[in-house]
Amino acid sequence: MTTQITVREAFFDFCRAVGMTTFFGNPGSTELRMFRGFPADFRYVLALQETVAVAAAAGHSLGTGGATLVSLHSAGGVGHSLGAVFNAYRDRVPVVIVAGQQSRAMLPTRPFLGADEPALFPRPYVKWSRQPERAEDVPAALAEAYRVAMTPPRGPVFLSVPEDDWDAPAEPVPPREVHADFAASPAALREVAEALDNAANPAIVVGSGVDDEGAMPGVVSLAERTGARVWISPLSGRSGFPEDHALFRGFLPPVRDQLAGRLEGHDVVLVLGAPIFTYHVHSGGPFVPEGTRLFHFDCDPAQAAWAPVGTSVLTTIEAGVSGLLELVDKADRPLPEPLPRLARPQATDPIDAALVIETLRERMPADAVIVEECPSHREMFHARLPITRSGGFLTTGSGALGWGLPVAVGRALAGSGERIVCVIGDGSIMYSVQGLWTAAQYNVPMTVVVLNNRGYGAVKALGRRIELETVPGTDIRGIDFVSLAAGLGCPGRSVTGAADLDAAMAEGLAHDGPFIIDVDVAPDDSPAYQPLEG
Repeated sequence: MTTQITVREAFFDFCRAVGMTTFFGNPGSTELRMFRGFPADFRYVLALQETVAVAAAAGHSLGTGGATLVSLHSAGGVGHSLGAVFNAYRDRVPVVIVAGQQSRAMLPTRPFLGADEPALFPRPYVKWSRQPERAEDVPAALAEAYRVAMTPPRGPVFLSVPEDDWDAPAEPVPPREVHADFAASPAALREVAEALDNAANPAIVVGSGVDDEGAMPGVVSLAERTGARVWISPLSGRSGFPEDHALFRGFLPPVRDQLAGRLEGHDVVLVLGAPIFTYHVHSGGPFVPEGTRLFHFDCDPAQAAWAPVGTSVLTTIEAGVSGLLELVDKADRPLPEPLPRLARPQATDPIDAALVIETLRERMPADAVIVEECPSHREMFHARLPITRSGGFLTTGSGALGWGLPVAVGRALAGSGERIVCVIGDGSIMYSVQGLWTAAQYNVPMTVVVLNNRGYGAVKALGRRIELETVPGTDIRGIDFVSLAAGLGCPGRSVTGAADLDAAMAEGLAHDGPFIIDVDVAPDDSPAYQPLEG
């Protein structure tokens, strides 16, 4: 005979069994019964706003490789979080969101703080969402949600739980094993292998799926076996290939005609774990150069369906690359000349943002993890700070601001003491600056470098593309980031002159706990501001 327990006990037993014992959240009244007798072996990490809770949970997932729990309040709390939920969905991060709901008996009267049709609210930016019909079904729904979140393509899931469900009787739900890796058919792999063997000048385009699956070593072996030049896909949320490798050629731009131009001369292109392609600015022309054969490896049938060109092969990346390595021949292609290192910028005032990144590169610990959210300076950042190891770089592939700082906090909480360095714009940090409070509470090893150009530089640059010399609402003035951080418990230092930059960077990277460095950099209308051409 099965012993009955409460929904709450069954819920926490399942979470414990699958390793989800860190809970990020911002509590509300509809979650209180969940916390009755909160287990001593669980950790609740408080975030001061729901965007921070979801993004920090995502950072924790990216650090551990597993799913992470988030607790949100009903409609209002879920609404606050949706920008981060969107990012988690696009970046395929397995976050299990549990939202409170008013008592079932109250729902017909549309109560205060209740959610109407809660399962529909976060769609389409979750893989799965449900409010179970019966209280006793909540533990089984959680188990299903977890398995969906962890099955490729991984991503966020959403479970709404009425507050009176937690005390209801339920049966335990044992964890089940799901082996989710899968490989393409042998015929499909042979077709791609033959194309690579017969190519005159192949190329590989690497997306975030490579790093997500830990497939970088296999991709390096494949590139070296075939002599293929390697590009990183547009606006990728990870790296996926050592950027100091001789075969690395750079980053594809998110503009169709420019991207096709970069791939000119490559007769076979293999795209691994990336969309085909992510664009940010519209242009016409072909998606790939005329005569180029494109093959696409990804685990998502929906992405394979909407891809406009090429032959898509459904496979997880590690399995697909391993299959190719068994089939492709060793090519005899000379290595290209390595990409040249850019000259160190001059120490000028106002400070060139490139000097900040060069100083960071020189000072940064070898095992540091970079989290980037500085859209105005993204191309320069990548050109000057090569990522060389799996897991060493995180950003968002979707573009909703407010992701970077809390992702850095969550990643630090998942780490083993390595320094997390968050390079962020002054516009971006204000979307989720509350994350500094959580960082301070846990004394995480994190350095935040604010590239403060006093405005939304990326928006201004896009405006100039359509001949808007002035874009209303793009200037940000009068924020003292160091004082703001201090009020949240995080020390810091302002840098207004290049002469003080190195000492500030050394202090911030060595500090025991979180530290913010606010650097005044040249605005985009200054002669010192020199973005790379896309």
